[in-house]
Amino acid sequence: MPRTADSTTDLREACVVAAYAVIAEQGIEKLSLRDVARRLGVSHQAPYKHYPSRDHLLAEVMRRCFERFALFLDATQSGTDPHEDMSALGQAYLRYALDNPLEYRLMFGTPWPSTAEHPALLHDAQHSFNVLRRAIARMRGKGGKTPSQNDLDALFVWSSMHGLATIMQSNVMEKLALSAHVLKQAVPHTLAMVGAALGAAATLPVKVNQRKR
Repeated sequence: MPRTADSTTDLREACVVAAYAVIAEQGIEKLSLRDVARRLGVSHQAPYKHYPSRDHLLAEVMRRCFERFALFLDATQSGTDPHEDMSALGQAYLRYALDNPLEYRLMFGTPWPSTAEHPALLHDAQHSFNVLRRAIARMRGKGGKTPSQNDLDALFVWSSMHGLATIMQSNVMEKLALSAHVLKQAVPHTLAMVGAALGAAATLPVKVNQRKR
């Protein structure tokens, strides 16, 4: 028979932990407030006191993933050498993605609930991108590019890291017959190429083509 959480139980927090467990074990498609309640041994209506719908609970799970991700990236930035900070940021991105595959998929492979209803999720997701924005801006200095041009560079770095992280997590990597040397050098080589591209881009004008409506 279902029981209600006692006074020492943080039901809101317990729901998040249970939701993460459901996703890890059964996939995001199986997440429901009813299953969360069953896992916690509470009434089916209890989670609704904190999360009006499944999407509200999912948004909180995703928000926490972005929050941890942003804090992890933030911790790499010393503020002393912008080029070293950028390299450290790229390494941290890949390390987090490979060490936390489920969280990474939740952040970048899950359809988002409506951001209008979940502004905290949007805020923490933007925070993780802002870490990269600031790193790019520090590399460029006061006489560097415009914010829009820096954003284009940030998107280039992000897409490079995301692409490598995704490939390295895929099953196809095992089928490519890559040597141990290539696998070992994949990350530093990509980081070096990104650094070289950013250095070259700093000396070139950037033209943004906008399609006329």
